[in-house]
Amino acid sequence: MTEPLDMDLRQRFLSGMSYAACTVNIITTDGPAGRAGVTVSAMSSVSADTPRPTLLVCVHHKAQAAQRIIDNGVFCVNVLKDDQSYISDIFAGRHTDKFPDKFSCANWTDMPTGAPRVVDPLVAFDCKVISSKRVGTHYVFFGEVEDLFVRGKGSPLIYANRAYGSATQFEAPGSIKIGQNMAERCLSVACFHTFGPYVLPELINRMADRKMDISINLVEGDQRQVQANLLSGTSEIGLLFDIDLPDELETTELTQLHPYVLLAEGHPLAQKTAITPAELADHPMIQLNAPPSRDYFTQILNDAGVTPNIAFRSSSLEMVRGMVGHGLGYTILATKPASAISYDGKALVSRPLNADTQPSRVVVATRRGVELSKAAQDFKSLCCDFFNLSNGN
Repeated sequence: MTEPLDMDLRQRFLSGMSYAACTVNIITTDGPAGRAGVTVSAMSSVSADTPRPTLLVCVHHKAQAAQRIIDNGVFCVNVLKDDQSYISDIFAGRHTDKFPDKFSCANWTDMPTGAPRVVDPLVAFDCKVISSKRVGTHYVFFGEVEDLFVRGKGSPLIYANRAYGSATQFEAPGSIKIGQNMAERCLSVACFHTFGPYVLPELINRMADRKMDISINLVEGDQRQVQANLLSGTSEIGLLFDIDLPDELETTELTQLHPYVLLAEGHPLAQKTAITPAELADHPMIQLNAPPSRDYFTQILNDAGVTPNIAFRSSSLEMVRGMVGHGLGYTILATKPASAISYDGKALVSRPLNADTQPSRVVVATRRGVELSKAAQDFKSLCCDFFNLSNGN
C-alpha cells in the first residue's frame, strides 16, 4: 500500500529547497523522437571516476522532453550564463505566445550526440542516457558524458529564493547600510546591440557629469533577447525597437531611425544621391542577420517588388560594415555610426533609401504596472533628455 503524501512536510520541503542556490540549465535532446528542451535546476555530477564521467538531471514526467530523452537516448545540459535568463523563461513555458518554437529564442549548434547546444552557454555536457528511473513526478536521468563545451569565462545564472541571481564575485560592502545603498543604485539596462554602442557610452558619460550615483549593469542582445530580459525582470529598463512588443511592456519613444543604404566608396551606386529598391535588385546584399533588422530591411525590398540577392549574413554590425567596405555588396541599416570607415579601415558611403516605408521607432521600455526604482526613473529621464536634444527638440 502506498503511503499517503504528507502535504505539510511537502510544502515545507519545497520552501526549504527554494533557498538552495542552483545553476539554471536547459536540457535538450534530438534524434528519431524529435527535438525538445526544458528548463531544470536539478542537475548534479555523480562521479568523475567511471569510464566516462557521469551526471544526473531530473525532468518532470509531463514535460515533452522527458519521453523524448528516453526515446532518443541522449541529452545535453546547457548551463546558462547570468545574462541568459530569457532562455530559461522561454524553455520553462513562459512567453509561448511570442515564442511558440522555444528554440527560436537563441542560436544553436549540435553536439556529437545530436543534442542541441546553445551556441554560447557557460558550459555544456553532451550525454548518453545510461539509466533512468521515475521517482514521484520526475524522471531521474543518469548520463554518461560524451563531450563537453566550456566557454572559459562568464558567470552562471543562479536560481534561489524563487528568483534569478548571479555568482559574480563582488567586494564586501563593509556594512549593511552601504550594501543596501549599493543595491538601490545598481541598475540593469538591456539594450539592442547595434545602437547600444552608439548611445550608451554618451549616456553613461552624462550620468557622471550630472553626478548621478548609479551603477549600470549592461545586457546587450538582439530584439528578442532584450525583450525577454525585460519580461523576466532580469533588466529593469531597456532600449529597443518598437516592433511587435507585447502589451506587458510600457514604452516611451526616444527617436526615429530612417533606413539607408551603405556602400563601399567605389560601389557603382555610390555616385547617386538617393537609391531606390529597384536599383538594388541586381546587386548582392550583405544582410544584418539579427531580429528585427533581418525581416524589417528585406520586407522594405519585398514591398517594392524586389527580391534581395543575399550574398552573406552576419549578426554583427561591424562584420556587415566590413564586408560592405570590401565591395562584397551593399546593406540596408538604420543605425548610423559617426565614422564612415569600416572596422578595418575601408571607406564607406551612405545614401538615403528612396522607398515608401516607415522609420524605426527606438523606445525606452519597462514592464507595465511595475514601480520603477529611483535609479531606473533617473536613467529614463536622462534618455528622454538626451534624445530630445539630439532630435533638436
